Amino acid sequence: MNPHSALSGGEKRKRKNTEKNREGDQGRNQTMEEALVGEIDDNTQQQNNTRDVLPFARSYQLEALDNALRENTIVYLETGSGKTLIAIMLLRSYAHCLRKPSSSIAVFLVPQVVLVSQQSEVVKKHTDLKVGTYWGAMGVDFWDAAMWKQEMEKHEVLVMTPAILLSCLRHSFLKLNMIKVLIMDECHHARGKHPYACIMTEFYHHQLNLGVSDLPRIFGMTASPIKSKVGNSELSWSENIRTLITLMHSKVYTCASEAVLAEFMPSSTPKFKFYRDSGIQFALFEDLALKLKILKEQHGFTLRSSDFTKSAAESAEKRIAKIFCALMFCLDELGVWLTLKAAESLSSNEFESFSWGHCGDTVVKNFILACVQTLKTYVPCGPQWSIGNNIKSDVEMGLLSTKVCCLIDSLLEYRGLTDIRCIIFVQRVVTAIVLQDLLNTLLPAINNWKTKFIAGHKYRLQNQSRKEQNKIVEEFQMGLVNIIVATSILEEGLDVQTCNLVIRFDPSPTVCSFIQSRGRARMKNSDYLLIVKSGDSATCSRLEKYLASGDIMRKEALRHSSLPCDPLEGDQFEEETYRVANTDAFANLSSSISLIHLYCSRLPADGYFKPAPRWDKETATLYLPKSCPLKPIHVEGDKNLLKNIACLEACKQLHKIGALTDNLVPDIVIEEAEMEEFGNEHYDENQPIYAPFELVNCVSNSSHTTYHCYLMEFSQKFCYHTSMQDIFLALRIKLDPEIGCMQFDMDFDRGGVSVKLSYKGTVNLSLDQVLLCKKFQVTLLRILIDNCMNKFTTGLDKCFLKDDLEIDYLLLPATSKHPNSTIDWLIVNSVNPSNIRCKYHQPHISTKSGLVCTCKLQNALVCTSHAAGKIYFYITTGVMELDTNSPMILRNGEITTYKKYFEQYHGIQLQFEHQRLFKAKHKFQVKNHCHGLRQRKEREASHAFVELPPELCSIVMSPITDGVIYSFSFIPSIMHRLESLLAAFNLKKMYSDHCTENEIQTTKVLEAITAKGCKEAFHYESLETLGDSFLKYAASQLLFKTFQNHHEGLLSVKREKIISNAALCKLGCNSGLAAFIRNEPFDPNVWIIPGDNSRTLKYTELITKGKKNYVYGKRKLKRKIVADVVEALIGAFLSTGGEKAALMFMDLVGIKVSFDKIAYDRHFDIKPEKLVNVEFLESQLKYSFHDRSLLVEALTHGSYMLPEVPRCYQRLEFLGDSVLDYLITWYLYNKYPGMSPGQLTDMRSASVNNDCYAWSTIKHGLHKHVLHASQELHMHIAVTLDNFEKLPSSSTFGYECETSLPKVLGDILESLAGAILVDSGYDKEVVWQSIKPLLEPLVTPETLKLHPIREFYEVCQKRSYRIIQDVVSRKGGVTNYRMEVEADGVIHQYEYTGAALKDTAKKIVCKELLNSLKKGHHFSK
Repeated sequence: MNPHSALSGGEKRKRKNTEKNREGDQGRNQTMEEALVGEIDDNTQQQNNTRDVLPFARSYQLEALDNALRENTIVYLETGSGKTLIAIMLLRSYAHCLRKPSSSIAVFLVPQVVLVSQQSEVVKKHTDLKVGTYWGAMGVDFWDAAMWKQEMEKHEVLVMTPAILLSCLRHSFLKLNMIKVLIMDECHHARGKHPYACIMTEFYHHQLNLGVSDLPRIFGMTASPIKSKVGNSELSWSENIRTLITLMHSKVYTCASEAVLAEFMPSSTPKFKFYRDSGIQFALFEDLALKLKILKEQHGFTLRSSDFTKSAAESAEKRIAKIFCALMFCLDELGVWLTLKAAESLSSNEFESFSWGHCGDTVVKNFILACVQTLKTYVPCGPQWSIGNNIKSDVEMGLLSTKVCCLIDSLLEYRGLTDIRCIIFVQRVVTAIVLQDLLNTLLPAINNWKTKFIAGHKYRLQNQSRKEQNKIVEEFQMGLVNIIVATSILEEGLDVQTCNLVIRFDPSPTVCSFIQSRGRARMKNSDYLLIVKSGDSATCSRLEKYLASGDIMRKEALRHSSLPCDPLEGDQFEEETYRVANTDAFANLSSSISLIHLYCSRLPADGYFKPAPRWDKETATLYLPKSCPLKPIHVEGDKNLLKNIACLEACKQLHKIGALTDNLVPDIVIEEAEMEEFGNEHYDENQPIYAPFELVNCVSNSSHTTYHCYLMEFSQKFCYHTSMQDIFLALRIKLDPEIGCMQFDMDFDRGGVSVKLSYKGTVNLSLDQVLLCKKFQVTLLRILIDNCMNKFTTGLDKCFLKDDLEIDYLLLPATSKHPNSTIDWLIVNSVNPSNIRCKYHQPHISTKSGLVCTCKLQNALVCTSHAAGKIYFYITTGVMELDTNSPMILRNGEITTYKKYFEQYHGIQLQFEHQRLFKAKHKFQVKNHCHGLRQRKEREASHAFVELPPELCSIVMSPITDGVIYSFSFIPSIMHRLESLLAAFNLKKMYSDHCTENEIQTTKVLEAITAKGCKEAFHYESLETLGDSFLKYAASQLLFKTFQNHHEGLLSVKREKIISNAALCKLGCNSGLAAFIRNEPFDPNVWIIPGDNSRTLKYTELITKGKKNYVYGKRKLKRKIVADVVEALIGAFLSTGGEKAALMFMDLVGIKVSFDKIAYDRHFDIKPEKLVNVEFLESQLKYSFHDRSLLVEALTHGSYMLPEVPRCYQRLEFLGDSVLDYLITWYLYNKYPGMSPGQLTDMRSASVNNDCYAWSTIKHGLHKHVLHASQELHMHIAVTLDNFEKLPSSSTFGYECETSLPKVLGDILESLAGAILVDSGYDKEVVWQSIKPLLEPLVTPETLKLHPIREFYEVCQKRSYRIIQDVVSRKGGVTNYRMEVEADGVIHQYEYTGAALKDTAKKIVCKELLNSLKKGHHFSK
């Protein structure tokens, strides 16, 4: 293939122009090439000038590309020679095969995480391919096949570490034939069990041997094909290169000589710097070493003799030993001053560990501080002395070693360089840190050079993030930092280009390290200094060999490139393998141990126990954690591989029982992925809303329409000057007797009103009568609601009759308050006042409606228009003995006449001076009367009577009494409640038709579908709490019985898939429940007036579960509300119909759970009496076990790894947690039926919590019988017992405790409940009778205390207190929590410092602040 074929026409033209420019300007040529062909340099001005670097490819790069397109290739070129650019051109050449919708991908592998983003940025910059980046911290270990499939569908190039690709291939998430190009950066790592080697042996060569031809193009990059130390003969060099070529199944491409590269890039000059190893004075070294050793032994003894847990003491002793070794190294290699700096650096480091106020951290810190003080006695002090003032003297005193002195002298040789960029390579991180301190002390005084160090980001001394490391490199390239002291991370990690001096403070351990560190000096006239001890002939010989290695490796590489690739020997890649047939995923001896550790890492854990496999080397037996269902695995075979063989056998067994999926990942990974995907499913918050079908109909065009009449009788429970009048509700459909005879109460502002419906038969209305009735109710209700003439004066007579569906019912006044009352047609006709003639009087009173008689204004609804165009409506009640000239007393006491008043204040000239004034009052206000709260009485305009001149009035309705108008002012709220009851009834009928044994109360269903946001007297919270607990229990017992090998973590995820908000919301929407939910407060202004067609509403018929409903719009409905309502409906069916009704409802909604009996297989060959005190425990529980092994299981913590107990308590705790939650909630719900919504939730929270259970466990001595092997747990229980003794006996519910209680103690009570439930054949009453006495005294409404945290935040929110500070930290087992709150201008603050965990510390702080606020009289409870 033509090496130029990968370039487009435009690119070729650019290349031609560039070659022309080369001939014209050699200086510009080199600068541009360095910027464009180097690995990465985002800060160079040259790149800004020309973005597309490919046209400037060098001749050897194009040759290498040609080779790579033709065959698998390893490009062996020096650091900085542009190997990445060749990889980029290769990707561009394959781009047509990679672009979507192609299923093929390219994979770019890098050996270090830090290189992932670096190389991906290069690919993004120079190709148009879609690039994905992956590293371990992203959690890719727990991705499943679906997740990787999504990534491959989105991206064309995947940049990752090799371990990730290897894992994907082994799990069969990716197939090798999906990969078109496989790039391996730093491919010299491909040896032994490195992921590069495993990818090639387990997959590439395996398929190659099978004759598979669809294999990826392999492209390796290295600055040295040999990584290890090499022998003396050229044969060993040849063998190493041949091994790499065979493994990579590739040919090596390299330049024939250094001269080819020298044309394009400078090479550093190697120089040896020798120092005489005089060391520090022997006597001084011996003296100091002895003192440090004594300190080590003293602090070790302190750890062993103190009351520390074994693990904490061992951990601390190991850390002391490591620190001692580091200090001894510094003392020997660097001198006393740098050893002191190392100790000071260690002392400034903060140690954290999991503890309960007893930890070895303090001892470790004391050891370091003692070392610091000891070392200080050997270092001169005083303002005049400073290290480096006299280097010779410092060396003689042993403050600096001769090796360090050699480094300083070497650097000072370059003091004349104005723009030095130097990298000093060291082997140890501690060396890098202390040399930074030394150089920053010495050099600024000489030439202002600034030094920083870079070391592995995981090192605990001074942890560096990758971001910090990148920043240091940027500062280095910009000249803000002159010297970097670095470990091997800069050899093949972060890219550093602007370097002109490299110093090897410590010799390179391998030829690869030598070549890569030398390659960092890329600038012209660079030097490569090798500091070597004088007389160290072995090191000198090795380094000289490394210097000559380039030519030798190049020669051997070129020789092998002409030979065909050898086949890989069979024993190198054929090992015992377990392969899954349907996915081709496999585990082998190499991967089995890591796979078992991955499986164990996903088992349930707590703060006292991290599940891990235990290998017994003596018996060759593998023990898995007790939450794993496998029995111990004993194996035989090759002694060196026994552990691998046992783990592989465990993998097989775990796959067979489903604990590992067909992709050989833990089953919980798939379950969690499905759960996450399910939770992320799109949910449309715009949900439909139903109108009750009983109220919706097509308007009849027939001459007569039959209506079913229901009398709404109002019983007023308050005194008021106006009495309510009964109203007829006329419907086209006869109501179900339950609704048709219903009575319900409503609380209005002034008091309660009882509304009773009674059926009064049918009435046939003519078309004109229907129109008249609709006109009456629309006119009256619009005036009451809208207070506007414009809305009801237009189009009333023409908009009532059409074929569309509409709200169709009539509201008509009754003649009197007695059972035989009828429709008061006189009042109905009041809507047409001009049609009513008085038989007794002639019209003689002038109004805006013309001349009328007195009768017409006696009981009328009139309106007056003011100058500003505002309309006022009044209800007239009689004629007064006043006219317009009568005196009128104004509010300020001034006396005038009505005539003058209207003229002066309203600009109205009254014409009829002698017409009598009419007594009137303002119309009644329509409010939301569904809130159920008696609000503070407002000053009502209707209370005040006014005097109206008739000539200003337009008669709207007459005759109509104030009692009828008053009653109609409540109609919107009453009808809203009736509509809600109809919705609840229709919802109930959708489900209760399937359950005839128990009748479910409609009011309970209404409560269940009413959200707190409605702001009514009732809402679903109590029922939701009850339903939630029952659903949790029902799902838990089913899962426990069905999946008998599943651990608690997996059961919890499966349960979450059933009871999560996402799951319940989906079921609620699919079954049509969402449309019945009421989630907004009633607003009379948007209430639909029956017969009013001024608003365009389209009603759509919908059949749900065989029942007719009408959709008339959409509203926002949050997912959680739908889920809560499903739970509340479960609670409603449960509370009135029992468990059978609740299960029936759940089944119809789609929640498939049952209480069917399933055999529970238990084969525990144990003797409980030998493990626990069965007699005592049964006496405390008041229960005798049939299967006493359940009692042992219930008391066994995961840390108890002895084989005689095969399971821990986690599964029983999972079951017991749910049954206790349900039993306590059911007890409280029935014990206190008068609780307000929300109170049940608070009482449940106070009763169902770990603290409450833990105290009960301690109180009854059950904690003494827990089987565990955790010293941390033992210590935590001991601390808890100390606190328990200090608590007053009345303390309950755990809120008083000021220490963090061990969760294990709460778990034990739950697991015992689970054990009793299983043993009793799932008899919940037996469980309750056993556990209830342990929990007593149970919470009551009188003893209920809100959790201090919740109470504090509620007080702050309610009273607008401002939280100024809320800061928490935890270090060394000590928590510090500080909070400040401003209340009415006063600052209240509290700070906690102690061993409690963060949550407990916050509880203490909030509790103290509440007390402070109460004392300050800011509020009373």
